[in-house]
Amino acid sequence: MYDIITKKEENVMLLSLLSKEEKNYFVDLLIKLISVDGAATEKELSILKKFKAEIGEDLAKYHKTNLSKEKLIDYFAAKSTTIRNLVFYNLVSASLNDDWYSVEEHFLIETIQEKFQITDKKKYELMKQVYAERDLREKIKRIIQEKC
Repeated sequence: MYDIITKKEENVMLLSLLSKEEKNYFVDLLIKLISVDGAATEKELSILKKFKAEIGEDLAKYHKTNLSKEKLIDYFAAKSTTIRNLVFYNLVSASLNDDWYSVEEHFLIETIQEKFQITDKKKYELMKQVYAERDLREKIKRIIQEKC
């Protein structure tokens, strides 16, 4: 049953919509986000592994770039609204699935929101979906653990 839940989580990310280059830069930006408050925790590394697993073969020859977080943000800021929303959604999802939501992560998310020109309304809609997915996963876990 756990595999079913994991597969559902991976499908919601929609990272397959990104080009190979965008996927590589997304992973770089995700690494910057999860390490902005210090060394990555086990939970953060697990989240990173989940994202990399969904991307799959496109990361087979992945090499971390030397781009700064500012350059990575600027790269995505120049992309279409759909790509910006998708990247923002996944970054927010990763930061909220962590055990700790640090001030540094919060400020970085705000910076990305501003640079991507994402309105507060759109941020609210995207965050609402992140929480709805978390609630659904928790509900499924409770149901499958209940005795018949």
